[in-house]
Amino acid sequence: MLSAHSFIKVAAVTDHDSVRGCRATVELASVYPDILVIPGVEISTDLGDVVVLGTYELPPKPWTPEVVADFAKSIGGVSIVAHPFRTYGMGERARDYKVDAIEVLNGGSSQTANDEAKELAKSLGLPGTAGSDAHQVSELFSVYNKVEASLDVDSVLKAVRKGSVSAQVNRGSIHF
Repeated sequence: MLSAHSFIKVAAVTDHDSVRGCRATVELASVYPDILVIPGVEISTDLGDVVVLGTYELPPKPWTPEVVADFAKSIGGVSIVAHPFRTYGMGERARDYKVDAIEVLNGGSSQTANDEAKELAKSLGLPGTAGSDAHQVSELFSVYNKVEASLDVDSVLKAVRKGSVSAQVNRGSIHF
């Protein structure tokens, strides 16, 4: 079930290595004119996870960070190194790839891992994003992104690429 919320207007759907649920989720959300769902996927590469926003398709194999980042660029999407200093994160190896952003606030990562990710993004001059990394409804929106953009996918992706995004911790409870 989707419900309108006072400040959450955009949600990205990124399953691991699958885009099967993207179209159905976007279609369900279409009856709510004030909610935007961005299709995407979290790809398990050989060196760590990379999120691609703005796609209903999987990148071509082999899934390396370079192939995934190039795919995102080719479709006008956004590539984000997910939880770089946690399990399945690429850590400092992210420096070797032309990604669009670094996830600096991950709902499932430790404060130390998130702090290291912030330093990495800063040193690379890349935008920092947040991801709840939710695997259950109760984990949704523990963190979120404040994005300066209109309510359409291209505008949001462009804003992330240019750095008009800030990662935020949800200090309160979100109830639907």
